[in-house]
Amino acid sequence: MQLNKALDYFQSGKYHEAMILFEELNDQYTLPARHKAYLGVCYFYEWNYEKATMILDPIIDELDVFAPHERSVYYFSDAESHFQMGHYKEAIPLFERMQIVCHPNERGDALYRLGFCYLNNNDTANAMEFFSSALAYYLAFPNSERKRQAKQLRHMIAGLARNLQKD
Repeated sequence: MQLNKALDYFQSGKYHEAMILFEELNDQYTLPARHKAYLGVCYFYEWNYEKATMILDPIIDELDVFAPHERSVYYFSDAESHFQMGHYKEAIPLFERMQIVCHPNERGDALYRLGFCYLNNNDTANAMEFFSSALAYYLAFPNSERKRQAKQLRHMIAGLARNLQKD
């Protein structure tokens, strides 16, 4: 009964309510990986990035059996949590996994984040490569947000190219 309620809350985007129920269930039982992943996603949506990674990191490989887009949600929640905490090296393989299984119109966002991960790790060449790839996806799947990001990316890529020429 409590699990059904938690799942209903999760599926309707009521992550705080779902989180409370999943926490109680996780304390009482050994939840399967999918339900633990739901809890990790709830923590992500509650901006509790540390708890999100504590839940998702140990089970992320167990989630490989699920549908590609479902996995992309878990990868994104874990990767973005690491990214928000400044753990760029930990975020890289998760964003890489996400961009392989997400919908094509979401791929640019993963590539964009990968660019920033590499930039924050002082790897300008890889950052520029990922920003260029993100730009291509933003141009292929435009919306108002992506048009702004595409404009920003053009400037960033040009600046990074100038910096690489100086080196």
